[in-house]
Amino acid sequence: MFAQLTILVLAGLAGPLLAFGRRALIPVVIGELLAGVVLGHTGFGVVNSLAQPLPAFSAIGFAMLMFSAGTHVDIGSPAIRQGFLRGLLALGVVAVTAAPIGLLLDHALGFGHPELVAVLITGSSAAIAFPILEERSLAGPNVAFIIAWVALADSMTVVLMPLTLAKGGNPLEAIGGDAAIIAAGVLILLAAQRARHYAFIHQMHAESLRRGWAWQVRISLLLLFGLSAIAQETGASTLVAGFIAGMILVRLRESDRLALQFSGVANGFFVPLFFLLLGAELNLRALVTSPSSIVLAIGLAVGTVITHVIAARVAGHERYLATGLAASAQLGMPAAAASLGLSTGLLGPAEAAALVAAGCLTLIPATVGSLLLARPAPTPSAAPHTGSTPATST
Repeated sequence: MFAQLTILVLAGLAGPLLAFGRRALIPVVIGELLAGVVLGHTGFGVVNSLAQPLPAFSAIGFAMLMFSAGTHVDIGSPAIRQGFLRGLLALGVVAVTAAPIGLLLDHALGFGHPELVAVLITGSSAAIAFPILEERSLAGPNVAFIIAWVALADSMTVVLMPLTLAKGGNPLEAIGGDAAIIAAGVLILLAAQRARHYAFIHQMHAESLRRGWAWQVRISLLLLFGLSAIAQETGASTLVAGFIAGMILVRLRESDRLALQFSGVANGFFVPLFFLLLGAELNLRALVTSPSSIVLAIGLAVGTVITHVIAARVAGHERYLATGLAASAQLGMPAAAASLGLSTGLLGPAEAAALVAAGCLTLIPATVGSLLLARPAPTPSAAPHTGSTPATST
């Protein structure tokens, strides 16, 4: 076991190394996926993603990835409130245009999951888009619009996507499980907000800080695993559980120290392990030998970008091209869909690889969009001066 973990942790260093530098355009997760591809089915077969306890570690990493995405979605933040109406309009436009594209792609390629295609096109990825915006130090109305839009899209698709891959064709059971997770999350949030007024809680925080107990990290993990247990028992998805847990934590306004500690646990080990094992499980050879899967990957990526740019234009945004491109960033949701599809047997190796490839392709226009937003907005040309001009010396 430790030999496998050593190889995986070593391979995980490829992500930061490829993303190193102020102008690096390759996100960390791309390096981790590529390392997994090299070590897994597509490459040398050094890593067996099904060997115990790797599936359990991968499941925890998946839950923590969604937890991280949820912490980027604070429904009460000024940025989301500022751009809410336009973001909601943009999401509606994408959803309406994604449905026929999903049907068209599915009918043309015989994919068999038109709902999944439509949901993936509609979605965005807060865990990918927001860090790109933060890295460029972007702010203002443009960013408020994108944050609201991506947050709304993430919140909707995170519930709908697992339903499109509900094993056994029982979406009502999955809907009930999602509802149970959301209800439990609301109750936990209300209880936590009330408990924060008790002196005991403040004393425990202070004592934990002094003695290094990491009390808040333990409580955060309890929240994440508790909601994930509800998902497991009710037939829902840990995707929803992790996302709701992250939203609860950000609403509690916990300290930056907790975010740093949890990030160390998640981004230092479990999340990279999830992407490595997903890459190891993917079979890119099957993708390369399947023309329909290649077309699916390209069609998903192109459809996502086009619908997002159209939505930004309809929403009346003056920099619609830049904002539409930036909001089209995806990877977490396609990766989650590939993982769920493979685990349930509803997606083949080539199809799962196509979903991840499509997510990776959207990172290119998303990065371009962030670069365009970083440029100053073009100003109208100054009106021609009609007065006398100063004489020039000769």
